[in-house]
This record gives sequence, C-alpha cells and structure tokens, in this order.
Amino acid sequence: MSRLTIEASTPLCLLQDAGRFGVRHLGVTQGGAADWCSMSWANWLLGNELDAAVVEITLGGFAVVAEEDCLLALAGADLGAQIDGQPLAPWRSFKLAKGQTLRFTQPLLGARAYLAAPGGFTAPKVLGSSATVVREELGGLDGLGVPLTRGATLSYRGEPRQVREVPQSHQPDLRSDKPLDLVIGAQIGLFSGQSLFEVFNSRWTLDSRADRMGIRLLGSALQYQGAPMISEGIPLGAVQVPPDGQPIVLLNDRQTIGGYPRLGALTPLALARLAQCLPGVKVRLRPVVQDVAHREHVEYLQRFKDR
Repeated sequence: MSRLTIEASTPLCLLQDAGRFGVRHLGVTQGGAADWCSMSWANWLLGNELDAAVVEITLGGFAVVAEEDCLLALAGADLGAQIDGQPLAPWRSFKLAKGQTLRFTQPLLGARAYLAAPGGFTAPKVLGSSATVVREELGGLDGLGVPLTRGATLSYRGEPRQVREVPQSHQPDLRSDKPLDLVIGAQIGLFSGQSLFEVFNSRWTLDSRADRMGIRLLGSALQYQGAPMISEGIPLGAVQVPPDGQPIVLLNDRQTIGGYPRLGALTPLALARLAQCLPGVKVRLRPVVQDVAHREHVEYLQRFKDR
C-alpha cells in the first residue's frame, strides 16, 4: 500500500467520490464531488473507476508529502500547485518522488482541484460511499465526516500507469461565461412575468455566503405568486426562491426536502461549472428542457470512453 502524508490542510479539503445514492428517504444527503467532471477526469488519467475516491481541494492551503515514489493525477482548478516549488498545471498525471512535497497555494483559475491516486484513495464506505459530509458526520478517512487534517495519511493500492494528459478539447473552459442551463420546474409558471424576465435576462452575482449546501444568487428580487407549498424532495441543482426573492442553488450537501418554490434545477454540466466559480462572479441562467439536457449529458459522458 502506498501512502501520502498530509502536511497542511483546511476544513475545505475533503475526501470525496460520486456520493451516496438510494438513502435520501432516510434524510441522508448525497454529498460527493461538487465538480463531478473534474473528479472524473482526475480518475480517468489513472485508469480508475470514474467515481473512485479523490481529494477535493477548495481554494488551496493543502499539501502532501510522498512516502515513496508515486504517480498521481490532478484536474480542475489551477490552485497554484507546486512540486517542491516548481509549478504543476492541472489536467495531467504526474510523478511525485519519495520525499517530495505537492503543495496547493491559492486560486489562479477556478475554485476546486481534484487529486487522484491509482485505484482511488482508501477509506471506509458508509452507506455505500466514502464521500465526506461534515454536517452529517459521514464519510472521509475515518467514516465520521471529518475534513482532512495535518498529519493524517492518505493511502491507496492501485498500480500506476503511464503519464498522460486530458486532451485540450476535453478540458473544461473555466474562463467561460457561457450561461448555466436550467431545466425549468413545476413552479416556474407561478412567478410574476417580470420575475421570469429577470431570471433569464439578468446577471446574477454569486454571494460569499456559499458552501457545499448551496450558493445564493444576488440580483433582482423574484416574486412568487402561488400558494404556500408543502415540503417536497429536492434534487441536486434545485434553484429555490425563499421569501427574500434571492435564488439559492442547492448543491451536494443540501437538505433532502424543502418547501420553497423552485425555478427548476441546473443541469449536471452547469453544476460542475458553477462549482468552479468564486464569490463575486456574475453568471447567467438559460432555460432548457429535460430532453436537451439529458442528450448533452450523455454526449459528454462519451468523452470518458477512451480509457
């Protein structure tokens, strides 16, 4: 078994995989990587299963030391990664020699980087997943939802492959200001006409009040004109509108039910892009129907077929 020792970490550095499924009826949220695309590419680089456990590094402040020569992979945000002071770009696998330090400093482009190891990092599975959900005390290295801490050990069992890079054509453009696609929902017709115009024709600012539960969008206050709702299940990416009229995009660590009206839900691809946006960034929303969103999602998944 190969090991990495964590030299530095923050509460935002977590062990993640694709998340927990089939347990929301128990009140357990799914968790999992906020940017599933980058997580998948990090695993693809090493020939892992695409949902193997990785380290999600948010905003930097993370460092590991190799206990033996190893081959790792990095995808997602450029957080100023360095190997013993030498810059390391994302979207590639790379060698880390025994005693060398891999360090992430600060965001240069994007918000979340994903570090993968051959076969995925080893951790107990709780309800079928190693994904860390701090609020629910589930997942992570100890199964109790604790963020990665200095002095802890990351271990893995897989065999290294050759060094390779994600094709340029497949690397997500983290600079893109392309609108975030939103599958319209059942309550969208109960908002005022002016509100619907504002939703899709205004730029929304990402609030600093954001975490893995959700991101608040700041802009024109939206007006819901329907009757009060009974709480119902909330899908990943749901865009709720509370009484103050400021939408909230619900993410991986969201609650399982809620009673605020919803505009709809962001597509999986839109959510991955949103996960890489820093507070203060302005975004736009674009309505799509479910068939279109599903087709684009399936087409994107085909990119991972080249193993």
